[in-house]
Amino acid sequence: MRYGLFFSATRLLRIGGALLALAAAAGACAVKEIPPEPSATAPASAVIAEAARPPAQAPGLTAGWYGRDLHGRKTASGELFNMNASSAAHRTLPLGTIIRVVNLDNSKSITTAITDRGPFVRSRVLDLSYGAARELGFLSQGTARVRIETLERPGGPAVYTVQAANYNEEESARLLKERLAKRFEAVSIVLYETNLARYYRVRVGAYASEEVAEKVAAKLTLEGLEPIVIRKD
Repeated sequence: MRYGLFFSATRLLRIGGALLALAAAAGACAVKEIPPEPSATAPASAVIAEAARPPAQAPGLTAGWYGRDLHGRKTASGELFNMNASSAAHRTLPLGTIIRVVNLDNSKSITTAITDRGPFVRSRVLDLSYGAARELGFLSQGTARVRIETLERPGGPAVYTVQAANYNEEESARLLKERLAKRFEAVSIVLYETNLARYYRVRVGAYASEEVAEKVAAKLTLEGLEPIVIRKD
């Protein structure tokens, strides 16, 4: 009887020890299976790289230059164009406006006056004389990214027109005028001569605000044209 009790107690102890060993092993396995928590902050190397990244450059506006083809010709202001002097052409700033132009590619700057109208291509917003472009250091490139600051701006009423197209042949200008006259008012052809060529500019309307002129330009774009708004002087 005592032997049976002793055997039972011994067996229970062995079973209990085995269960404890299994529990410990299971606990150890469970700890190993827990994945590490993700880091709440970026690695130091990433922070340094972000800080060292240069700021995005402002796109700026595109300026070009003109010279010999208009040298000695009368500008929109009535002055004779001197390619070696410093002057500028803008489509909508009042004639006589004093501006500061900064070349964003080399930080050179000049102060000059708006004496003419142009440029007559949508990709540029300012045309500078040969002399002004030389001072800004972009003669060889042809164009430059610039910032324009208005220093002095004359007042007074303004009238705007929309140039629909520019042709070398009068017949092409006449055909476009006839087509546009069916939908728009006051369509005209303006003759413009340089030292190298003669141009026929088809223009639409006379508007008291630039906003109205821009709306007309948007309609002309739907006609397959590339119109530009110009201040009339």
